Amino acid sequence: MAIKLQPLADRVVVKPIEREEMTKGGIVLPDTAKERPMEGEVIAAGPGKMTDDGKRIAMDVKVGDIVVYAKYGGTELKIDGQDYMILTESQILAKKC
Repeated sequence: MAIKLQPLADRVVVKPIEREEMTKGGIVLPDTAKERPMEGEVIAAGPGKMTDDGKRIAMDVKVGDIVVYAKYGGTELKIDGQDYMILTESQILAKKC
């Protein structure tokens, strides 16, 4: 999937992965009861942060990585009906191996 959005510096665009709509007991959850997703796939990544002396620090994440991010971090964005998050690399807590 290609979106026409190129993040700058140490920012990444993440497509949130929605959680299941049903509990283990079989109860269907309404939209208001669902938790905000904290996991997603990196769709686009910036080139990395610049240091004061002009050197670029490479990103630890790349396109296709599944990451866990801060619950209320980042900026929400909707493009063509799809939800995305724009996060700085420091708001990403971990990536799945």
